[in-house]
Amino acid sequence: MFDITAMGELLIDFAPVSTDADGYPTMAAHPGGAPANFLAAVNKLDGKAAFIGKVGNDAFGKLLVNTVREAGIETRGVLLDNDTFTTLAFVTLDETGDREFSFARKPGADTQLRFEELDLSLIDEANAFHFGTLSLTGEPARTCTQKAVAYAKSKGKLITFDPNLREPLWDDLEEAKKQILWGLEQCDVVKISDNEIEFLFGCTPAEGAEKLLKEFGIKLVFATLGPNGCLFANKKGSGVDGKVSGLKIVDTTGAGDIFGGTAIREVLRASAAPDELEDAELRNIVKLACATASLSATKYGGISSVPTREEVLELLARQ
Repeated sequence: MFDITAMGELLIDFAPVSTDADGYPTMAAHPGGAPANFLAAVNKLDGKAAFIGKVGNDAFGKLLVNTVREAGIETRGVLLDNDTFTTLAFVTLDETGDREFSFARKPGADTQLRFEELDLSLIDEANAFHFGTLSLTGEPARTCTQKAVAYAKSKGKLITFDPNLREPLWDDLEEAKKQILWGLEQCDVVKISDNEIEFLFGCTPAEGAEKLLKEFGIKLVFATLGPNGCLFANKKGSGVDGKVSGLKIVDTTGAGDIFGGTAIREVLRASAAPDELEDAELRNIVKLACATASLSATKYGGISSVPTREEVLELLARQ
């Protein structure tokens, strides 16, 4: 059995390492993609994870499959596409480490995944199924994702979701909102950012979390607050915890995904169902996830930046 199977994009993140006199960045290639970053965190917590997706049958695609496999993630669900190139994401950073994305994805191989190509045993064998919205930006991946979510729900799997809004990938932000709202209607647990709550509902994270619980029927909400930690909420109550200080942040790429993978892995091994978890256990989950994400942001990249549990516990002991 797998703790969790995730479906979606697997790509190369190009992150800047320096800038020349004319302002052009020198970039280093890092393996990434939100679901892959998410699963890398699950694996670092001794979880068992599987990935479903598609990359190009090219040098980058083959590198990515090998990297995911070496991270301990099951890759038999990753397909190689002969007709489209592996998606590339170019990341530029401001002085605080916040990112701006440009994508070579017109289309990218990840957008070409079809439901009839899926190895559904990877969903059958998992306790939870995770997805995001980059696979909802267009066809055929959108219909594939919708059918995969329906299949996982029919099998009684815990459904987890990360809106992961990337505005440059949407031709129409109203369509982005529609697809994110659809994802929220499907899931049991969501990891969402304060910026995404503002985009969807124009309200505070606390108001947004309450809306997600009451109007969408979500069992557990993790609303990340950037450097200020995370707001958590379920029917038992809500709170904010996990603020980390004293670290030099160089690249936040993948930090939200790594938070999500850490948090969901801990939820799956918790003492109660997501909507029944008490405040103390949720605070411990949030502290661990925020510390893991924060440490990842002290390095470049996504998959390759996930710290060990020992490193995370050492950081928590210092806070």
